[in-house]
Amino acid sequence: MKALSDLFSTDYGLMTVAGLTFMIGMGVWFVRYFMRKIDEDAKAAGLPDR
Repeated sequence: MKALSDLFSTDYGLMTVAGLTFMIGMGVWFVRYFMRKIDEDAKAAGLPDR
């Protein structure tokens, strides 16, 4: 329980939470962005939908 307490009550713990949140959000954004671009390119090439 000390680790969880340190995670949300210290400056380095909060920075870790912020960093992890940012990286997960960035990963989700990149996956959605790349999938949208793949679909656009497939449509432009005349390929059928997935």
